[in-house]
Amino acid sequence: MIEVEHLSKRYRRVTAVDDVTFSVPDGVITGFLGPNGAGKSTTMRAMLGIDRPTSGTALIDGLPLSGHNRPALVAGAVLDTSWFHPGRTGLAHLETVAASARLPVFSSREALAAVGMTTAARRRVGAYSLGMKQRLGIATAMLGKPRNIILDEPMNGLDPQGMEWMRTYLRSLAGQGHAVLVSSHLLTEMETLAERLVIIGQGRLLGEWETTDLALTRGREARISTEDNARLATKLSGLGVTVGGDAEELRVAFDDAIPDTTALSRVCRELNVLITSLGEEPIRLEDLFLDLTAASSDYTAGDERL
Repeated sequence: MIEVEHLSKRYRRVTAVDDVTFSVPDGVITGFLGPNGAGKSTTMRAMLGIDRPTSGTALIDGLPLSGHNRPALVAGAVLDTSWFHPGRTGLAHLETVAASARLPVFSSREALAAVGMTTAARRRVGAYSLGMKQRLGIATAMLGKPRNIILDEPMNGLDPQGMEWMRTYLRSLAGQGHAVLVSSHLLTEMETLAERLVIIGQGRLLGEWETTDLALTRGREARISTEDNARLATKLSGLGVTVGGDAEELRVAFDDAIPDTTALSRVCRELNVLITSLGEEPIRLEDLFLDLTAASSDYTAGDERL
């Protein structure tokens, strides 16, 4: 289990992470989301002891990673696949890492086999595709068969077959009791892969949820088209209801004033506005993410003049 408690990291005048607290329990996949510059990489580096927190703690199985006698047996990570030496073979890379971690030589071949890379063992890493490097990164992380896994963008560069393999592999790790933290910008992927979600923005925790509960926490919405969307939008806004969409279709967030489609239909009837289409759906993770991080994105198109 990974526990981040009141973690802060400052670089001179810049606060990269500000009092962040969350957990990554055993046996589930936790998605770690946030806009660029939100502090995800800094947080993961602090977990691994690469960066020392300014304050707070990052504990893995109850201790800082540096406090364990055999760190490779406790945590494995892939933060960057560009550090592999291009002149080494995949097997030589793993053997080098295994030796530095005091792991048996056979663990290198076992790790390669686990990620389906046995046939590429003696090919130089410089000739690997990005997807093959991702698999080699996973093999590197799993050399010591650690209980805790920390992965930064593991789906990058994978084709559909590679993504399906990655999903299956990560789910199998969680099913075996591993704590798996996955940072990703692929929101649709995280919605189906992760059982828990942690979202940060500008270094601060925005929320921690069970994936199945997040949409319920944030509500549902209706999509409606009428003969006079502008008039309906004005009426709903006057009731304090959140309305989005465009001239063709409105998105109406349910709340106490408009709790369901029946109430929405009643408003249309009172306005004598004809409904041409009406449907209800859960709010997508992408919509929730954009809503949660709207005020914490460092770069927003159209908000500056050059």
